[in-house]
Amino acid sequence: MTIRCIRVGAPAGLDTLLPAAAEDPGQPDPGQIRVKLAASSLNYHDFAVVTGMIPAAAGRIPMSDGAGTVEAVGAGVTQFKPGDLVVSTFFPEWIDGSPPATAFRGVPGDGIDGYAVEAVVASELAFTRVPKGYSAAEAATLTCAGLTAWRALFVDNAVQPGSTVLIQGSGGVSVFALQFAKAAGAHVIATSSSDEKLERLKSLGADQLINYKEVPAWGAKVLELTGGAGVDCVVEIGGAGTLDQSMMATRVGGHVALIGVLAGFAGPVQTALLMAKNLRVQGLTVGSRAQQLAMVAGIEANGIKPVISDHFPLERLADAFRHQAANAHFGKIVVDI
Repeated sequence: MTIRCIRVGAPAGLDTLLPAAAEDPGQPDPGQIRVKLAASSLNYHDFAVVTGMIPAAAGRIPMSDGAGTVEAVGAGVTQFKPGDLVVSTFFPEWIDGSPPATAFRGVPGDGIDGYAVEAVVASELAFTRVPKGYSAAEAATLTCAGLTAWRALFVDNAVQPGSTVLIQGSGGVSVFALQFAKAAGAHVIATSSSDEKLERLKSLGADQLINYKEVPAWGAKVLELTGGAGVDCVVEIGGAGTLDQSMMATRVGGHVALIGVLAGFAGPVQTALLMAKNLRVQGLTVGSRAQQLAMVAGIEANGIKPVISDHFPLERLADAFRHQAANAHFGKIVVDI
């Protein structure tokens, strides 16, 4: 028996990202659950895999995020029962504490097959519960983007009422960071190249707005808006191309959460500025299962719902990535399975 899936082509690319078939995974062994998947969501990491920027085995089933309903449980499973709605973890082997050295080899959609498929069988620890009241589509936005934003603000940092946070753009991580920061009582400055998107960020709670096309030296503008102090935390999704501006915008002793590479994989860094400000620039890649459970509890406590921009069916996954590449979305793009 086979089920529907999408596989990375050879060579990788959106034109070779086509519908295919996979063997039905069967019934779960002890400690495993079978999940009927209903939704996934797009991240830049997934785009890098399907276009060949991150090498993956030909025929790999992509997508790191997956949410759906538990259909069956193996012997010894204690955390889930049939009928439960669950969401995947980015690092199935990273349960708590520091990431194990093997974590990156087991990322779904990269090191192992992912969730662009109708059903999977995996360890119960590869999933968590979802926030109460969430749909599968909403839950599928949390694995990568939601947890990355959560860790940047509350695990690697200590954002609290009165903190100042700078977010960049209006993608999934940035919008979650805005929502989480405002729920914690922080003051948020948002940047974008689109006045329309800035207005949408304002409607979600952004306190101050900067169009970085109109204000290329936006790091200095952030200093001006904060009375010369700088922000406590920057959620840095640009990478090398924006890092210097982010460091300029940060207060002495502040934190830059280095998440993305949208503006470059490598480049010169003003190390003198880094030292002069005693900054903490920390790279981060999503988080652990324990952190995901903490995020779920935080979402429930504050009634936060993800911002979903668009829905695409599984068969049109390549079109969903084209939409993402055109930067035509705001928040998350969901794939319905």
